[in-house]
Amino acid sequence: MKLIHLTDTHLVRAGEMLYGLDPKARLDACIADINRNHGDADLAVITGDLTHFGDREAFEALRHSLDALTVPLQLIVGNHDTNAVFREIFPEVAVDETGAVQSVRDTPAGRLIFLDTTQAGTHAGWYDETRLDWLEARLAESGDAPVFLFMHHPPFLVGVPAMDRIGLMQRDLFSARMTHHLPRIRHIFFGHVHRPISGSWRGVPFSTLRAMNHQVWLDFGDAEGVPGSHEPPAYAIVLVEPEQVVIHFHDFLDDSRKFNLRDVEYSFWTEQEARLSAAE
Repeated sequence: MKLIHLTDTHLVRAGEMLYGLDPKARLDACIADINRNHGDADLAVITGDLTHFGDREAFEALRHSLDALTVPLQLIVGNHDTNAVFREIFPEVAVDETGAVQSVRDTPAGRLIFLDTTQAGTHAGWYDETRLDWLEARLAESGDAPVFLFMHHPPFLVGVPAMDRIGLMQRDLFSARMTHHLPRIRHIFFGHVHRPISGSWRGVPFSTLRAMNHQVWLDFGDAEGVPGSHEPPAYAIVLVEPEQVVIHFHDFLDDSRKFNLRDVEYSFWTEQEARLSAAE
């Protein structure tokens, strides 16, 4: 299975700038790159903060951009989004019985579960007992199938204080409720932190990546506010096989020189032998 992961598109009204950048132009460039190079992907997932202010015009601009994507798409929401407006503009996206934007997708590689970690009125993540009940039910009904979780807020601290302050509020509860299921969870994908981060949590691999528009500067100090930057955006290509999950991060706006490392005027092996012999 081949997945595309992108996150935190932060769209505003068409033509409007955000932190000196045009989020729609960047998303459009990303979509064009995906269509050109990864049109064979099975699914693209955007892990929240689809818009910056959650307004209708921003969601309409997002819809206009995403209509050009040729790959199947799954959206989840983040703390900058407004669920009611999102559901009006994207009525095809499934929700649970409480209206939370949560759903599952079963694939030959396992069950993909898309979580809603948002709560109106706060940028922090929210995943209470009701949502955990829903998640555990979805895990239980899938038997022993491998599971991939997609969410906006990470369910643990990432070591960047500015973002940990607005992390998942119920992370201890989430951890306790997931204990029994951890052996089946192959990977956790998330957004929110606008940083390329990977590692493992309680033995479960995880990854996130830079956002589409602006980034969070790598600051391990207890900075006031959120330190931003204009580091380049990226999307991830996720290659899922029975024995491995490989993730490539692609800086799609990079315009640095590209060349073939073998296009040189010497044979590597001949040159190596000559240099080693000269050193004797």
